Amino acid sequence: MVEQDRLQHLRRRLTSEEINDLPLFHYEGPVHLIRDLSSWQSALADLRSAEVLGFDTETRPTFRKGRTNAPSLVQLATAHAVYLVQLSWLPFGPYLAELLGDSSLIKAGVGIRYDMQALAKLSTFTPAGLVDLGSVARLNKLSSQGLRTLAAAFFGFRISKGSQCSNWSLTELSPRQIVYAATDAWISRLIYVTMKEFAFNFGRSGDRASQKR
Repeated sequence: MVEQDRLQHLRRRLTSEEINDLPLFHYEGPVHLIRDLSSWQSALADLRSAEVLGFDTETRPTFRKGRTNAPSLVQLATAHAVYLVQLSWLPFGPYLAELLGDSSLIKAGVGIRYDMQALAKLSTFTPAGLVDLGSVARLNKLSSQGLRTLAAAFFGFRISKGSQCSNWSLTELSPRQIVYAATDAWISRLIYVTMKEFAFNFGRSGDRASQKR
């Protein structure tokens, strides 16, 4: 009964005012900047052993109609750390495509298929093991479907979107950008884990997601 009550609470639409009144949260754990293949190889043991990876990308904004930029940053979160792959240092290629195409490893994020399509324009690959948290939220009749609103609904805190439109193509990211990017990936993983605890219906992602308990 308690879980049913909480599920009903999750389905309630939070107003912008309610979200803005929540305490601000940011990730404070280990963050590793991946700028070369050596640091990527060092990260692989943790990434490969993860049951699920929180996933996100960041792209330098464009203010010209009809123009889009390629992703500049790929964020991957395990239970232990967040890894930020800076594509300005280490261009997207087989090293990362292999992980993102591994169907045995869950990658969870909001709008994740769009992110993967953008990465595939840099180097062709077939992504697999994807769980779109927004789609899962819609399937389970949650009003909250974006990362910020899902974090507020599930955990009662607010994540900042202040650095979203900053220049992600810089070779040296600011401390604020690093915290922002790491938080988004970390929260994505945490939302997935919590959805599993609630036995959410994962739809087409369910066959693969159900293997990751």
